[in-house]
Amino acid sequence: MATITSVIQTAYPDTESKAIAVVNSQGTFDAVVNAVDQELGALREINSAIHSNPELCYKEFKAHDNITALLESLGFAVEKHAYGLETSFVAEYGQGGRLVTICSEYDALEGVGRVRILGCPAEEGGGGKIKLIRAGAFEGVDAALMVHASTPLDIPQPAGAAAVGGRSVAIFRGIFTGEPAHAGVVPWNGVNALDAASLTYSAISMLRQQIRPTDRLNLYIKEGGQMTNIITARSVVEVGVRTLTLGENEKLQERVRNCFKGAALATGCTIEFESVYVYLSPLPRSIYLSTLLTIGLLNRMDTYADLHSNEPLCNEFTDIMSRHFDSLFHGDMRDPHISGGGSDFGNVSYECPSLHPLFIIPTLPTNNVHAPGFARAAGEPAAFDAAIKAAKGIAVLGVRLLLDEEFAKRTREAFEDDMKKYK
Repeated sequence: MATITSVIQTAYPDTESKAIAVVNSQGTFDAVVNAVDQELGALREINSAIHSNPELCYKEFKAHDNITALLESLGFAVEKHAYGLETSFVAEYGQGGRLVTICSEYDALEGVGRVRILGCPAEEGGGGKIKLIRAGAFEGVDAALMVHASTPLDIPQPAGAAAVGGRSVAIFRGIFTGEPAHAGVVPWNGVNALDAASLTYSAISMLRQQIRPTDRLNLYIKEGGQMTNIITARSVVEVGVRTLTLGENEKLQERVRNCFKGAALATGCTIEFESVYVYLSPLPRSIYLSTLLTIGLLNRMDTYADLHSNEPLCNEFTDIMSRHFDSLFHGDMRDPHISGGGSDFGNVSYECPSLHPLFIIPTLPTNNVHAPGFARAAGEPAAFDAAIKAAKGIAVLGVRLLLDEEFAKRTREAFEDDMKKYK
């Protein structure tokens, strides 16, 4: 960190032209890259430790402790267990000025400004960043940056994609309640909740014929009874709704809920809904939450919002990776790479200018990001090298944001223009 600090302090601009010169200078770039290279040994160790000790959402205790210890050793001011989340943390370097936040994910499946590293637990189904938004973690942030590993599947450039859009995702459950009865003696006294679940499954399967090609509906029967001689009194169906935008997601959720309600009416069951992401804190003022719908007995849905990549950030990152690292990233915002999955970083992109590039690691295209083969590939040295290269690009981009007033202004204006479409 001392190397970067000295460059920023000695080159602190007193005019806009000097700012741009400093940002684009080879000396600034070298300082950033050298600062990362000096810590490669420690980074390899922590990468190996996290990969060897996978921890599920909100249980990332070892990762939390390892990362915060490293950041403290590098001179960051670290707050552990931040924003009311046991496995989140905040690490800041610098005082005043603009604030660039680097989001750090670590959960598994089953000078002229400030740099903040925000520990973001529970991306895989736990909505950790939504909790952090509610707690105020992204208030006053000028930009949020992170990178994510990916496979070559559908990405038109060999190194990855900076122009990325992610689907909006809602996952919720319908809980049917019927009446138990002996299935062999008095079945007419029962109200069969499994029948309601079966009807729901069939209805949603038929609904797939009338949805957009970019939409996805996935569901399974989570609970459906335990014995053959008892009419099932309780069943639970869990469904995932994926669309290109948050607004489309809300509309499709309504159609899906009607499938549940129709099945309840047909069988005589009652129906309640609950979100898989259950949050008890008050709703914030955020744009993306202000339009969410009331759903039956469920107060609010915690939906993963679609990802909005900031165009100036995207263009600059793509240029940095091409110019300095000979790495070609897809950067055409007119044709963004749309991930089949969703991320709670999409919610962050409704809060501040954001960028979430995908970098490719060496693996078979058939090894999607949740496949065992991808998990193995992520622990290989080549994957670490790809991650470090992308991280260096993000670091250089962060320095540009801190030093270049005009560039920071353009990223904010682009964000505000984008958000006008969703108010």
